[in-house]
Amino acid sequence: MTRRPYLGMSTLLCMPLVLQGCAAASSTGTATRPLLTAQEAAPYTVENYFAQGGLSDRPRGPWRPAAITLENINTPWRVAPSGAPFTRIQPAIDAAIAQHQGAERLYIRIEPGVYVGTVYIPDDAPPITIFGAGNGPEAVRIEFAIDSQFSPATYRQTVNAEDYPPGSPAYYQYALCAGKTTSQIGTNCAAVFWSQSHDFQLVNLTIANSLLDTVDGGTHQGVALRTDGDRVQLKNMRLLGRQDTLYLNVSNRRNDALTDRIHRVYVQDSYIEGDVDYVFGRANAVFDRVHFHTVSSRKSPEAYVLAPNTLPDNPYGFLVKNSRFTTDEGYKGTFKARLGRAWDQGAGKTGYLPGNTANGQVLIVDSVIDGGYDRLSPWGAAATTARPFNGNAQPSRQLNDVNHNRLWEWNTRWQR
Repeated sequence: MTRRPYLGMSTLLCMPLVLQGCAAASSTGTATRPLLTAQEAAPYTVENYFAQGGLSDRPRGPWRPAAITLENINTPWRVAPSGAPFTRIQPAIDAAIAQHQGAERLYIRIEPGVYVGTVYIPDDAPPITIFGAGNGPEAVRIEFAIDSQFSPATYRQTVNAEDYPPGSPAYYQYALCAGKTTSQIGTNCAAVFWSQSHDFQLVNLTIANSLLDTVDGGTHQGVALRTDGDRVQLKNMRLLGRQDTLYLNVSNRRNDALTDRIHRVYVQDSYIEGDVDYVFGRANAVFDRVHFHTVSSRKSPEAYVLAPNTLPDNPYGFLVKNSRFTTDEGYKGTFKARLGRAWDQGAGKTGYLPGNTANGQVLIVDSVIDGGYDRLSPWGAAATTARPFNGNAQPSRQLNDVNHNRLWEWNTRWQR
């Protein structure tokens, strides 16, 4: 596949637009494309998405993400293809954690180059910032091909096990996946980069699950980046994959999904590429000036960008603002991609149970959507249960009604 050049968001959002029109602020839309009014959209702010985190019965908050400044950072933890203290990323992380004392942030600098292999960060790591030293995110590329369909034996043979010796900080993450007794490792073990730590930051680099088009259009979850922690920041990143590129998860050290807490993620000035459910998870996440690009190269029979599994009593899931949704040539005809769908996680046997099953929440605001997406029906039936999309377009409505979906737009601009 030919790699597309990365365009900064200032370029993307200033490109001339041929518009079909803007979502009317006074309209509630239709059952297939519900719209918020300006009054309804007003509470959906970055501050409210990040107001509380941690355990639901003992919440922390609010979180106000600070600007990430790297100009004067001088760190001994440097990785380069040659000539630096470390030539691989995982050993640098392990050494930094082992020698760290106190609660101050660790900085790990990655020099330009391609780094092949998985990278894991444990849940008890101190605050860590990993940043690329190049002029843009393309200069540093972390890549590996890993598929949810791998058997545990294939995982053990394929993954860079030498970076996870017993006793090392991230050994338990490797052991959880290598020791599985199921026939497949599943999505939770199919990440190139997996961080369980809080206050984690990634800046100015590319993470690619290089499985890409080496597999067919069927079920092949291949995660580029998975985060499990609270107060995570991703800035100026390129995340490349196909199905399940970015996984914003909430889980514990045993890899169990957690429903008793909220974790928060802030994504800025980044590019995310995929085809099916390629931004998904339970975190409260804000995407600001993000370019979502949907590709058709794998010939998947369906395409969705967002797939949140927000808890039903949480009014905030994914907020997308000042962003852009684009598609490749495969969606320029009658076949269209969709903006997303709910992920009814864990309800495969029971079906959707209102008030108990996750009910994904999304608001897309002040963003541009190209003509490769289905404007009349931009949201699909839920993942796991195939629950038909049921938007609430009634003038008098409760936005968190568990009998309706919570996938919304406000002030979006659609291109032809």
